[in-house]
Amino acid sequence: MRSRAWLAWTLVAAAGCAVPLASGRGPVESFVARHWRAPLAPQGPAPARFSALEASLTPEACGTCHPAQLADWRTSTHAAAMGPGVTGQLAEMLSTAPRSALACQHCHAPLAEQSPLRPDTLAMNPDFDPALRGRGIPCAACHVRGHERFGPPGRDGSLAGTAPRETLPHGGVTRTPAYLASEFCRDCHQFAPDGYALEGKLLQDTYNEWKASRFAAAGVQCQDCHMPDRRHTWRGIHDRTMVRSGLTIQLEREVAEGEIAATLRVRNTGVGHAFPTYVTPLVVLRAEMVDGGGRVVTGSREEHVIGRQVELDLSRELTDTRLLPGAHAEVRYRRPRQAGARARFSVLVFPDAFYTAFYEVVLRQGAGRGAAQIEEALAATRRSWFTVFSEELDAG
Repeated sequence: MRSRAWLAWTLVAAAGCAVPLASGRGPVESFVARHWRAPLAPQGPAPARFSALEASLTPEACGTCHPAQLADWRTSTHAAAMGPGVTGQLAEMLSTAPRSALACQHCHAPLAEQSPLRPDTLAMNPDFDPALRGRGIPCAACHVRGHERFGPPGRDGSLAGTAPRETLPHGGVTRTPAYLASEFCRDCHQFAPDGYALEGKLLQDTYNEWKASRFAAAGVQCQDCHMPDRRHTWRGIHDRTMVRSGLTIQLEREVAEGEIAATLRVRNTGVGHAFPTYVTPLVVLRAEMVDGGGRVVTGSREEHVIGRQVELDLSRELTDTRLLPGAHAEVRYRRPRQAGARARFSVLVFPDAFYTAFYEVVLRQGAGRGAAQIEEALAATRRSWFTVFSEELDAG
């Protein structure tokens, strides 16, 4: 297996993932290119008239006036983007492969103030705020540049308020429709055309998957599903309700003499990209017989796995059974009837399947200073699986 710096390899590719800006692009593309130019510049000194609260980059400072958004963010994967799995790996990488480590932070902790090292010289960063580093993707990562606030149009579509900006907290906000466009999310959810690929397919191709879908054609943006009503939750593969809402799951029983016969079918009807889009989750369609005591009958289990499975060092793709929008997978199950038994059909989601296996290997090889954090992350991956569908049929 290659070095555990595999995450850096993938995120180095992601660091340059924005589609190159061509001349003549519209205002959304122009804003996105400026806003996400990597690495992000330090905010610099705050305007003299700013209070300490206005100058702060902490999520809690923003939450003083935006408590609902702060409460949402605290529950999100953005808040956890510098969780123990990432920080455990970076503990060694910052000294052994510092540029790769900083490339990871482009998406996992984007602010210049979150980086202990300067990306150009690798010297100690005078703007580093240790209290911010573990906050993942804070409000300021998306909304603050040079202490100027940016955000979406008002709910009425307005781009400017009526009050003079100098009379407003932190000088008001510059509004742009870019915050409502999928392109705003692209920089961390789409590898560049020359990015890391296996079998000719980019390791992360979420934006392109969406772009080719009927959802893009209908004008449905990332934010419409992942930030409904502008909620700052960013629900995805780890959320049972979110996953279930994107799938149509059917169990069709067939008439068969002396047998239990049924088909479990899962169709991607509401996910605007491949399901699942990345290499870390697996979704399992399972059919099995259970006896009167609820025990699985030996040899009765049949499964179909949905996902893109790769080697742990990302050297090779093993299978790719993901569902593009409109595609389906199924398990056709036939078994002789058995007195007192039932046939159980279920759909299980393992959001962190890749990480479970990867962290196990990292700990066996030696995780160095990050060992405790990797152990914590491993335990979390083992708890993250859930069931989105389960039904039993009489098989007696």
